[in-house]
Parts: sequence; C-alpha cells; structure tokens
Amino acid sequence: MKQRLEAFSDGVLAIIITIVMLEIKVPHGQANWAALQPLLPVFLSYVLSFVYVGIYWNNHHLMLGSAHGISGSVLWANSHLLFWLSLVPFATGWMGENNFAPLPMAAYGFVLLMASVAYFILQSVLVRAQKPNSTLARALGPDWKGKLSPLLYTLGIGASFWQPWLAGAAYVAVALMWLVPDQRFGRDTAPEAM
Repeated sequence: MKQRLEAFSDGVLAIIITIVMLEIKVPHGQANWAALQPLLPVFLSYVLSFVYVGIYWNNHHLMLGSAHGISGSVLWANSHLLFWLSLVPFATGWMGENNFAPLPMAAYGFVLLMASVAYFILQSVLVRAQKPNSTLARALGPDWKGKLSPLLYTLGIGASFWQPWLAGAAYVAVALMWLVPDQRFGRDTAPEAM
C-alpha cells in the first residue's frame, strides 16, 4: 500500500509542477529583453513555487521511505496535504499576474501555511501508524523547522497587507530553510525488524 501512496503522490505533485509552469506565457510579437520584463513576477512566482513543491516532494519521499506501516488515516492525511498543494498553481498565478499585490501575497502565504499544517498532520498520523519508538519517530525529533515555518508564514500573511516585499522575504526564508533535504531521515532510518 505504501508504494501506491508514493506513486499517487508523485503523480499529483508532477501535475502541480506542470500546471504552475503553464502559467508562464510566451510573449508574442517581440523577440527582445523588453518583452520578457512583464513576465518577471510570473517567473519569480514560478521559481518559488517550483522550489516549494520540490521541497515537499523530497521530504515526503524521505518520510514515507522511513515508514513501515500505512493506515487509512495516513491515506486521508496524505490526501489533505495534496489538496493544499494542489492550490499552489492558483495562488502562484494570482500572485505573479498581479505583481505581488497584498491580497494575492496573503493568499499564497495562506496556501503555504495550510500545506505546512497538513504536512504536520500527515507526519503525526504516520508516526502513530508505526510501532512504538519507530525509527521514523526517533528521526523526527524536536522538528524546529516544522514549528518555525507556520510562524513565518503567519507573519508573512500579516506583512502582505503592510509590506508585501516582507511577506515575500518570509516565504523565501522558509524555502531556504528547507532547501536542503531533511537530514533527520537520512541519519536515523536504518531498516527496522518487522
């Protein structure tokens, strides 16, 4: 069942990346640098969202690779995460097309916040589906990045209405914090005896 969950999630995440990429429209009628200038906000939004979806894919893959048991609750928690991630293309497009205006910036931050909450729920449900003191539970440890991320998203959402560039800085800071794949799974996930 774990392989089906991973395959389904991989497919959904690949589609999400594709939809985000399709928001970048080729300029017609001009073949110069000036024609690309209006696309800069859309392109920057795409880059940030591509990085975020890549981060979720990497950590999702590592976390599931450390798990030995999957329950119905895990399937629903995973679907909940994929729901929020499926809203990334909409939020990305709205933010980029409107030059990082306050409301689209806040909406983007809200989608990121809810995806982080959904990931935390998935992580918690997955740990409960394992044996007591599983390698997954040990590997997760205190999870300071997982606790700091929602705080930065919330600050970014608030800053969107005051200084949108500050909201963007908060979202980029979280992405940079998670850019290196989660090392917790690599160091403490030797296979358990079943």
